[in-house]
Amino acid sequence: MNHSGKRYVITGGSGFLGLNLARYFSARGAEVVIISRSCPAPGAWRSVRWDGRTVGDWAEQLEGAAGIINLAGRTVDCIKTPDHCDEILRSRVESTRAVGQALQHLENPPPVWVQMSTAHIYGDSELLCDEDAPFGYGLAPTVGQAWEAACRDTVPDGVRVVILRTSFVLGRMGGPLRRLAKLVRFGFGGTIGHGRQGMSWIHEDDMNRLFERGLVEPAMVGVYLATAPNPVSNREFMSTLRRAAGMSIGLPAPTIGVRIAAPLLMRTDPELALYGRYCVSRRLAEEGFMFEWPELEPALRELLKR
Repeated sequence: MNHSGKRYVITGGSGFLGLNLARYFSARGAEVVIISRSCPAPGAWRSVRWDGRTVGDWAEQLEGAAGIINLAGRTVDCIKTPDHCDEILRSRVESTRAVGQALQHLENPPPVWVQMSTAHIYGDSELLCDEDAPFGYGLAPTVGQAWEAACRDTVPDGVRVVILRTSFVLGRMGGPLRRLAKLVRFGFGGTIGHGRQGMSWIHEDDMNRLFERGLVEPAMVGVYLATAPNPVSNREFMSTLRRAAGMSIGLPAPTIGVRIAAPLLMRTDPELALYGRYCVSRRLAEEGFMFEWPELEPALRELLKR
């Protein structure tokens, strides 16, 4: 799809997903503006600084834009101290409110707002979840609900909203896959914990296409699960990753080992690996969205071949 003559604004766009998306739209002729607290490396886009909390001069970039994608929020790949939990919640809610407030004061606001959310809103369950599944219990579901509410409460009349509850994004240049692939190549790519936890995933190409669809498809409104149609267990995911990486064996990681090693050696939350969920988008299936990468093994082989 050609996006020449269009300007898209990506708030919170200095991370893996934002830069991936900026490259995608820039390659298709769009003008891309990244608004974030830290300016990314130079590329085919403009960068504007923002504190992630308040409305400022950065809001001028939204005037007359063809669409805005809000990705702002502190990474969850961290040890869940009380301070970090507070930052995870506030960074999402405050930034989203700031985007909504900025839109309310524009003469010519973007016609569409695509808002990031999380598939972890459904909690940790071995049951299959679609968009209508009940929410889970804990930090991530609480944050997800507050995040989405901040968008709904501040969006101006006449601006179409698409909320993407995003699963585990598989990408070449960032995200958790790089860390997992490294562990596999060092022989530590076995089952994590009991291995039954669900891994809902999506290839970065399909993630970009969903963002694009949210921007350009007028019929796309409301909440969608951004996830491939074939979630797998952790046991199956790690086995498939080993095959894709050319490793025949991998040492398993028992639960107690993960709980000790994750915060000490990897400075992250062990529950990110030990818990999971099985998600499939009913709405995307009903609307006929075709995934380029619906199956895990071809997706992993394509990403690891470079």
